[in-house]
Amino acid sequence: MTAATPKGERRRQALVEAAAGLLATGGFDAIRHRAVAERAGLPLASTTYYFDSLEDLVTAALEHHGTAELAYGKARLDELDPGGCNGDALIDLVLDLLLGPVGEGDAEAVLLRYERLVATGRRPYLRPLMRRMSVQLHDLLFDIFTRTGQPVTRERVEELIALVDGAVVNALIEISPDPRAAARRMLEKSMQPR
Repeated sequence: MTAATPKGERRRQALVEAAAGLLATGGFDAIRHRAVAERAGLPLASTTYYFDSLEDLVTAALEHHGTAELAYGKARLDELDPGGCNGDALIDLVLDLLLGPVGEGDAEAVLLRYERLVATGRRPYLRPLMRRMSVQLHDLLFDIFTRTGQPVTRERVEELIALVDGAVVNALIEISPDPRAAARRMLEKSMQPR
């Protein structure tokens, strides 16, 4: 809403980062005006001063996460050695972009990523943002496959993402979930030469 001054921009950014942190650790239900203000170290009224609604704050938090994830992916693309990124290295890179880097890609972190996707169905105000970020992710993965010389169409990228999504969702219901391993097995099978 209002953040025209440098101090206002810093406060607004602190609120976005606080909300993004709450989103990462507790999901959408963790984002409440009081919790965000406390985590940011700002007065409670600042959440309604800088954001028209809780929906706007949630959207800003989700965009913050998505932007960081896409920036990570673009940095990985810029560093990519086309000759050294095939087989396992390519699968690792794809999984890092879809599930988070190793270490961040444990079952709980992956669950929170997928909760963001599923929650969009109950939060229609997030759909435009999620669609935009999805297109950017698809484009990024297509660029990675192209740069590594993999003959993949945009439709194939979509299929691979759906394959990973299905493997992850099924793995998350297991007693000892290992979604990354399940997704890896599916990608390895799917990416073998036919």
